[in-house]
Amino acid sequence: MAIISFYNNEKKETGQTLSLAAIATYMAIEHNYKILIVSTAFNDISLENCFIEYEKIRGTNSVVKNVVDGLSSGIEGLIKILNSNKISTDIVKSYSKILLKDRLDILLSPITNSFQEYINITPYYADILQSANRYYDLIFVDVNKKMPQKDKASILQMSNIVIINLTQKLKSVNDFVALKEQNNFYQRKNVMILVGKYDANSKYNKQNITRYLKEKKLVSVVPYNTLFLEASSEGTIIDFVLSARNVTDQTDSDAIFIKEIKEIVSNITLKLQELQMKI
Repeated sequence: MAIISFYNNEKKETGQTLSLAAIATYMAIEHNYKILIVSTAFNDISLENCFIEYEKIRGTNSVVKNVVDGLSSGIEGLIKILNSNKISTDIVKSYSKILLKDRLDILLSPITNSFQEYINITPYYADILQSANRYYDLIFVDVNKKMPQKDKASILQMSNIVIINLTQKLKSVNDFVALKEQNNFYQRKNVMILVGKYDANSKYNKQNITRYLKEKKLVSVVPYNTLFLEASSEGTIIDFVLSARNVTDQTDSDAIFIKEIKEIVSNITLKLQELQMKI
């Protein structure tokens, strides 16, 4: 019912993928929504590795439990279904991997290592998201910078919320200011700002960034957290979030992390309500 896309224009790592994983996981645990995470990456399984041990990512996806006509799994299988017009309301779920039963699924990135094959696949994402949107309450899309511009634009245009990921640096903030001036798309009400790998001790804290950008509400942040980063490389983010939400010491780094993630989830919910999207 609502598509939430994470995107950035930066050359350096913004923490976009890990931020998406943390936010979607927390929302799936705390709310009774059917959520799909979509990876659009090329030759990169960082998002999948947040939830699945590295060695098992492709192995467990080689055969889907609900195989349709014996076709391959994942997005490649979905494309064959789209081309054969055998579409059903829950078809995307059949080709996705369950992370939390009835709450959180993930559609893995393309298997190919060929960039040409990858760009042949990316035009189908818009159709896949439209189909998934009829079944899932929320879809979180990790929009890859390597996608052709027209395919990225299609995803962003159809998204109910676009979350722009920034780094905690003056240049990053200035670049976004320039981007807003050059492109009216980033001035829309459905655009939100998120700073990943956040350090509260930096002079570029969320209060100062908010003032600099002249935003009405505080920008959202995902704090840097060592245990979270370790979990993201071990396929155990769900376990980390479940554990961290039970920490009672509000000065603990895990409690601070969860507090900010909870705030982001609240901001997303309020934004959807503001835009009159129902979930």
